[in-house]
Amino acid sequence: MTLSPRENFLRALRREGFEWTPIDAWFCDSKIQDFLTNYGHKDYKSFLTLDHRWVNIREKAGSNNPAAFYKNENLPDTTEFDVWGIGHSKGSAAAFHMTRMHHPLKGVDDAEMIANYPLPSFSITENQSMVNAVKELHGNGLAVISDLQMTIWEISWYLRSMEELIMDIMMGDEKATILLDRTTEYACEKARFYARANVDVLSLGDDIGTQAGPMISMEMWEQWFKPRHKKVIEAAREIKPDILIFYHSCGHYTPFIDGLLEIGVDILNPIQPECMNFNEVHQQYGDRASFWGTLGSQQLLPFGSKEEIRDEVRSRITTCGEKGGIVLGPSHLVEPEVPLDNIFYMMNAARELYPRKTR
Repeated sequence: MTLSPRENFLRALRREGFEWTPIDAWFCDSKIQDFLTNYGHKDYKSFLTLDHRWVNIREKAGSNNPAAFYKNENLPDTTEFDVWGIGHSKGSAAAFHMTRMHHPLKGVDDAEMIANYPLPSFSITENQSMVNAVKELHGNGLAVISDLQMTIWEISWYLRSMEELIMDIMMGDEKATILLDRTTEYACEKARFYARANVDVLSLGDDIGTQAGPMISMEMWEQWFKPRHKKVIEAAREIKPDILIFYHSCGHYTPFIDGLLEIGVDILNPIQPECMNFNEVHQQYGDRASFWGTLGSQQLLPFGSKEEIRDEVRSRITTCGEKGGIVLGPSHLVEPEVPLDNIFYMMNAARELYPRKTR
């Protein structure tokens, strides 16, 4: 039997066996330019023979004048705004995709202002092209993953500021409930749309770990975020029961894994090797979860040798075994300092163990 890329990808993530190990890589803008310079085109995903593609909705900004909401902050002239009205400014041109964030709801004391703050929106009609793209990719034998990251916690503190959102939560202030409920409901709307579009994987994510340990307490997560994430997952599965749920958090988040699996998460990303031990996590959760990423973006991929990358790839595949349960890739973006050759070493090492088959 020779599987299509989509079939192989989904079987691997469901731990049902596979013909080749799926891989992933998400290039930052400067890396895409490097690839274009070296290979004459930007389609690195086809070059790497990825079994999946990311497809996302187009959103409309909540406000045509987001700067008007910054009553408590003087914004740099270079500030740019996303669809949420969150401001982003760079310290220098070398910052690439890393920005300082400016929070439109920081310093707001009136709960009604938080209740009325204009959130982004999306039109089903204007996103028909996204639905068509899913059908086309499936027709070409590829799997589809859609993005709902910065799901609740992150987008809420981006709006309010981390300090003030945590203070609201600790004080039991209604402003926290209002904001978190609003971001949750918008996430549910998007989850339903993606499920109706028949995407294969829904990618949720809120960073709840730092490299030194959890970012927030287990008690806070259990009370304020776990039930809201459960609501988002249930919204998708009411429409598409077999949709796979991917959860991203950078940093150390091992204490939260049991809770994430309880609410329906299937795939854990990225298991950052600088602060989580993949073998230990797999030993404890490998029968209940699959994994995505796991290869270090800070050390292994930018600075590792061909042999070190090959050994790490082989270790991951061998640990997961014949059932699969892994999509191998960087633990974050392919950053500017990662040589293209190291991504190719990753791909080739995976294919050495399980050569890719074609129909």
